[in-house]
Amino acid sequence: MLPAVLTGAIAASAGTAAGQQARGGAAVQSAVERGRYLITVQDCNGCHTPFTPKGEPDMSRMLSGHPQNIRVTAAPRLPLAGGWIVAINETNTAWAGPWGVSFTSNLTPDRVTGIGTWTEQIFIASIRNGKKSGVGRDLLPPMPWRMYAKLTDEDLRAIYAYLMSTPAISNRVPEPLPPAGGK
Repeated sequence: MLPAVLTGAIAASAGTAAGQQARGGAAVQSAVERGRYLITVQDCNGCHTPFTPKGEPDMSRMLSGHPQNIRVTAAPRLPLAGGWIVAINETNTAWAGPWGVSFTSNLTPDRVTGIGTWTEQIFIASIRNGKKSGVGRDLLPPMPWRMYAKLTDEDLRAIYAYLMSTPAISNRVPEPLPPAGGK
């Protein structure tokens, strides 16, 4: 089964700019196309896009982060029964663990609630330093910034270009909450 899946994936990619480029074709992938590819393979929508009740990303709210209308007022008491130390809300956008509660950020170019005022340099610094806006509070789990920090500058510029090309969605994500019983 796996070889058939791989063969299908390779065949599907053959018609793309990336597939043509890999075979020595003339097509060159734009920064936005490369960014879309990286966002897809890194599954950014898996956390930054709210899930539907069916457990799938709601692409009408693509990359808009934790929905502002879903209130989380406190971290659950952890660990849960059976040794579980992490809990996730129904939209897959609020994560609780020993650090407290983190909410996935609005990555759309909305200038008030998203990253629309960020420069390319701020975006790259945020990923490289693991800090909001490159210098602010720590990026919290589950954000795998340590892995993403190893991306090339070219890849991070492509991701930024793609994010800036997506629809701006006004959605104010709450600030993180401390752990249950913490300050």
